[in-house]
Order: sequence, then structure tokens, then C-alpha cells
Amino acid sequence: MVVGEVINASNVVEVPLWLIGNLGRIALWLSAAGVIIFLWIVFQVINLIVNRKKRKALYTIRGDLQRVEKKIDKLLKNSNKKK
Repeated sequence: MVVGEVINASNVVEVPLWLIGNLGRIALWLSAAGVIIFLWIVFQVINLIVNRKKRKALYTIRGDLQRVEKKIDKLLKNSNKKK
């Protein structure tokens, strides 16, 4: 009797095949979107790291240029005083 009730209960819930197919397609689209978003995040992190290294190099160059400009200004002041 219990077996008969289980079989009858499983027949009560009938899911159309087209619904299962549509859910499968939606799941594939969501997984593809997830992969795209994951790759975008990875590329953004790599871009952030590369830009940080470039920014550090630019700050170093800027500091060197400021030192050179100060030395040139100092030399120009000294040469103007001697005239």
C-alpha cells in the first residue's frame, strides 16, 4: 500500500519537459554571465596592479625632476649674482 501511494504521489506532480528545457537554458545563460563577470573582475585586478606600478614609476620620475629643477634654479641664481 505504501508503495502504491508513493507511485501515485509521484504522478501528481508532472513537470512539462519544455519547462525543464527552459530552466536548463536559463542556467546556461547564467553560468556564461558568471564566467564573463569573473573574467572582467580578474582583468580589472590585473589592470589595477599594472597601473599601480606605473604610477609609482611616475611619482619617482616626478621627484627626480623636482630635484633637478631646484638644482638648475640654484645654479641660475648663482650665475646671475656673479654677473
